[in-house]
Amino acid sequence: MKNVLNVGQCLPDHSAIRHYLTANFDVSVDQAALPDDTLAALRRKRYDLVLINRKLDEDYSDGIEILHAIKQDAELRAIPVMLVTNYPEHQAASVAAGGVPGFGKDSLRSSATADLLRPYLG
Repeated sequence: MKNVLNVGQCLPDHSAIRHYLTANFDVSVDQAALPDDTLAALRRKRYDLVLINRKLDEDYSDGIEILHAIKQDAELRAIPVMLVTNYPEHQAASVAAGGVPGFGKDSLRSSATADLLRPYLG
């Protein structure tokens, strides 16, 4: 079983993402709300993929800042990180910062999203 950390999603979005992931892959999905929660979770447990909302639901801070923190940490930087956003310019910024190509909530149920996730969760 693979482990996914889903960061910064509101409850309905977290539920939709969790349902999609568990229906299509053998995964366990944990949730974190803020940067400190995320980094603490990554130090406690091994994750195969981190999904970060572009804007965190709890405080509307920029999710890409968490990606930067992960990639700047020698112990965490190898973990694949995807930004969850419908905006191509934010996906490009995520990849430029060391993330892997992600998906938007609008395309959650598309075969292209499954293809993006398969290398990490398949």
